[in-house]
Amino acid sequence: MYKKLTLLFLLVVNVAFAQADGGWTLHTNDDGIKVYTRTLVTSKVKAIKVECVLDASPSQLVAVLMDIKNSEDWVYHTAANYIIKQVSPSEIYYYSLVKVPWPVNNRDFIAHIKVTQDAATKIITVDAPCITDMIPQKPNIVRIQQSAGKWVITPTNDGKVKVEYTLHADPGGNVPSWLVNMFVTQGPMESFKKLKLQLQKPAYKNAKLAYIAD
Repeated sequence: MYKKLTLLFLLVVNVAFAQADGGWTLHTNDDGIKVYTRTLVTSKVKAIKVECVLDASPSQLVAVLMDIKNSEDWVYHTAANYIIKQVSPSEIYYYSLVKVPWPVNNRDFIAHIKVTQDAATKIITVDAPCITDMIPQKPNIVRIQQSAGKWVITPTNDGKVKVEYTLHADPGGNVPSWLVNMFVTQGPMESFKKLKLQLQKPAYKNAKLAYIAD
């Protein structure tokens, strides 16, 4: 939902979080967006967590997350997206191409997004793990094999949403540390800043989803 390089995008919590060396460390705090990192004993790539409050309804935010076609507008370094299979309005499989700086090969991944909501608390969970074999791999593009992302969206009393987004991804191949660090720390911040702007677009302002109770 996701991915070291796949942190660009957006998409999910890895079981490896439970094996982390210590807790989350605040890395960046800007424009009301906090980005944390966490070292995992099972990976050389750090996990990330983003926390913020967005001026949007739950339906607005979920509508943006499920609008795969237009996610290129806000997800960091995303070059192309398309839906592979729509299981239901709240569950999809999609393909994403991640453009990275030369000389590293571009990455791609296939994500499985599923949205659920707790009927009592109204808390929404968007799981977005990646899968590897739904479509063939492409020449000169490295397929991200391991990625786990998760959104936890909590409505607030003043009509906004509190967001916690977690992600751990392995970009695969030989990736220089400077590039991994760029995506781990810069990618989430840039994506969430653009997400704030995306939510204000007319297409989402009055969004209502049958499977979401605002």
